Amino acid sequence: MVNTFIEKTVAGWSATHAKLAELILDTTGATPLAQRYRALFSLKALNDAEAAQIIGEALGIKGDSDLFKHEVVYCLGQMCNKAAIPALIKAMADVDSHDMVRHEAAESLGAISDPSVVPELEKYVDDPCRPLAETCVIALEKIRFDHSADAQRADPRPADTAYTSVDPAPATTATKSVSELKAMLCDESAGLWKRYRAMFALREIGTEEAVLALAEGMEADRTSALFRHEVGFVFGEMQHPASVPALARVLANTDEAAMVRHEAAEALGSIASPEVKEILARFVADPEPIVRDSCIVALDMFDYETGNEFQYAIIPEADAAPAAAAA
Repeated sequence: MVNTFIEKTVAGWSATHAKLAELILDTTGATPLAQRYRALFSLKALNDAEAAQIIGEALGIKGDSDLFKHEVVYCLGQMCNKAAIPALIKAMADVDSHDMVRHEAAESLGAISDPSVVPELEKYVDDPCRPLAETCVIALEKIRFDHSADAQRADPRPADTAYTSVDPAPATTATKSVSELKAMLCDESAGLWKRYRAMFALREIGTEEAVLALAEGMEADRTSALFRHEVGFVFGEMQHPASVPALARVLANTDEAAMVRHEAAEALGSIASPEVKEILARFVADPEPIVRDSCIVALDMFDYETGNEFQYAIIPEADAAPAAAAA
């Protein structure tokens, strides 16, 4: 079965766009989730109008995996394409969507950082969906920061950073002391904006000491699943084996929020140290769908990280051949 969106719009697309659209918009269930993930992040890397159009269409698939919808929304934000704003506002407002999807829509609006979305974010700062409410507060702080007169001069992104993600908060430059940053990170009486800034500063430091400080903050926090989930995401970016014990404990904790366990699983897949595959395999049949799907995707990440594939992205053969010839 060919998705009707592809039939109507494929004219003029490259073979790459058409094939990737076929994969991520497959409504038959024939395409494994891990392959749809790879196709999605391939489109994110293309980051053009056609890719954004395809990804936006994926957000409207009825009955799709909550995990996949979350990743779709994340990619729209990371592409910083203002054309995605209406779809993100709609996703944020959908009370029938999973908390994780609504939160990610708000975070993506913060990533795009267009001041026009401020009234929409303000609607949800007291929402009963706590991850959404907390994310809206952080997104509003980020937009204010991004558009302040001295933002870039006061808090520049490190020139030598290894990370290309559009972060929900900039790393603080107030201190480079791990002990001081850990104190900021673990201060549950402080606002999440301040704690997030300490989190990303520790990521930039990147030492084992910084990793262990992040792990302590993640496991000690009792106030915000959103905060714990973001530490898990940061661990996935850092790919430091010292975070594996904390991530394994979080994944195994069935009392933990699904969005936190999801990030722990995907971070483990990215780290891909020898013990990770066995850890993830224990949860591929988890009763929580988001956790189960995350472990399936994470095992595919593990195979990529430990295998001989050139890149995680999917390059359809029709477009790959000319590139090889040109080289």
